[in-house]
Amino acid sequence: MVGTHLEVERKFDVDPSFALPDLTAVDGVASADDPVEHRLEAVYHDTADLRLLRAAITLRRRTGGADAGWHLKLPASAGARREQHEPLGRAQKTPPRALRDLIAGVVRTSPTAPVATLRTQRLVTVLRDAEGRALAEVADDSVTASAPAGAPGEPAEELQWREVEVELVGDAEGGNPADGGTAGGHTSSRQAADGDAVTGGAPDGEALLAAVGDRLLAAGARPSAAASKLGRVLAARLAARADGVRPAAALPQGAATGKAKKAAAEAAARRGATGADVVLAAVTAQLVTLRDADVMVRTDQPDAVHKLRVACRRLRSILASFRTVLDREATDPLRAELRWLGEQLSDARDHEVALAHLRQVVTAEPAELVLGPVAARLQQTGIREAQEGAERASAALSDARYLRLVDDLHALVADPPLADRAGAPAAPVLRRAVRRSGRRLGRRLDAARGADDAGRGHALHELRKAAKRVRYTGEVAAGELGGRVQALVDCMEQVQDVLGERQDTQVTRELCRRLGIAAAGAGENAWTYGRLHGLEEARATRAEAAFWAMEPAVHRVLAKATKKR
Repeated sequence: MVGTHLEVERKFDVDPSFALPDLTAVDGVASADDPVEHRLEAVYHDTADLRLLRAAITLRRRTGGADAGWHLKLPASAGARREQHEPLGRAQKTPPRALRDLIAGVVRTSPTAPVATLRTQRLVTVLRDAEGRALAEVADDSVTASAPAGAPGEPAEELQWREVEVELVGDAEGGNPADGGTAGGHTSSRQAADGDAVTGGAPDGEALLAAVGDRLLAAGARPSAAASKLGRVLAARLAARADGVRPAAALPQGAATGKAKKAAAEAAARRGATGADVVLAAVTAQLVTLRDADVMVRTDQPDAVHKLRVACRRLRSILASFRTVLDREATDPLRAELRWLGEQLSDARDHEVALAHLRQVVTAEPAELVLGPVAARLQQTGIREAQEGAERASAALSDARYLRLVDDLHALVADPPLADRAGAPAAPVLRRAVRRSGRRLGRRLDAARGADDAGRGHALHELRKAAKRVRYTGEVAAGELGGRVQALVDCMEQVQDVLGERQDTQVTRELCRRLGIAAAGAGENAWTYGRLHGLEEARATRAEAAFWAMEPAVHRVLAKATKKR
């Protein structure tokens, strides 16, 4: 069983002569334990091109201290880090299977091996409140780090430095206080001695971190210049081996703010961006999103399957819309594989949304209209569907077909199959793609308007998919093409929402039908399921009417954005 701990800490660089100040003057800190010394050694594992480090993930085998073992650190919300622990075991060079499975989508088909060793002499001081409960640990670390030579011609690295880390523990972190211990079962030797700097935590914890940090800064400490000890050791190697997948914050992902889009356009103009520059940056951004969502799915994080599906859709759309930039003979097979992946994940997300909606509807219904154990059946169905969906998603991400797909997408970025317009200036290439996706949407609008009752549902579903294509294409182009395209993106998002609600009722109505049959078979009163079905039919009618009311505005925005200049 993999143990989990949420790490919330701050890190500071200090000189060799630095003296730790009196921290009992910090509001809420009543006492400080005598320092306890620990000697720790951590061997970090990664791929040859440092894929884990690029993804802000660290995998290490540590000896010394109370939490010796294998540690996997993953990004978490609010700037914190999620630690997964496994016992040391016998293997020294091979990480435990439980941890390897969590990062399989990041390392893909490449093996991991030791990339750095950190030896730390650590002095730990536990800060306590008036009742003796542990609030935070202050770790004064003297570090010696070494990294073997990587690629031929790269030198081995040897570094020494001193730093101070402050980590929340006990109630300050949000866990249960323990005498001398931290949340998650750690003791005061804890021991992120070789870990990563983070910020965040509950409001009280954040205030404590800030106050302790202020005292350290006043005594001569400096905010750490490195995100992690490992990053400090491998900084030069990381820069020399850029593989095209940069940190997500450095890349456009979906709709950005107006200022961000303006800055991106100005930067592109200065460097004379080509169509390939913009399109490959967009593909790279979605690979970052796909990678991060993969880890979220494997660690059972909320909304992970949805984020993975959206990344697949955006990638498919980019590859389809920019065939004049990336050769379709290379990209069409990738689009087919992305479609396969999306299909493996679709049921899990669709049923999750449908059941959540129906439970809300039932909660809002008058008690006299809810006949039988409807809420209980919906809850039980939700639990079962969630488990089955998680199993299907896990099976898809464990499939060798998926790992080959991700490898192939990365290969596309590393060695892009450029088409005839790849080297052309970005603006006309992007404008042409937006116009082409707009014409496709126009055809779908005409088809939906002329469809009979039997074919209208399918026509509106195709229209919604065309609106997605326009939106995703526009998101890539808006930084270059400006406000009209951004207005189109915003409009298409509204179309997606309205038609998406109508499409959702296709799933909820079928679910009501199945649940009603199951309830009747169990001897329950199935009347409420029929009512729910009727309510969902009415919701579909309202959503369709809302779309047709929007149609004139859609035409106007589409015409402005695709007008030739």
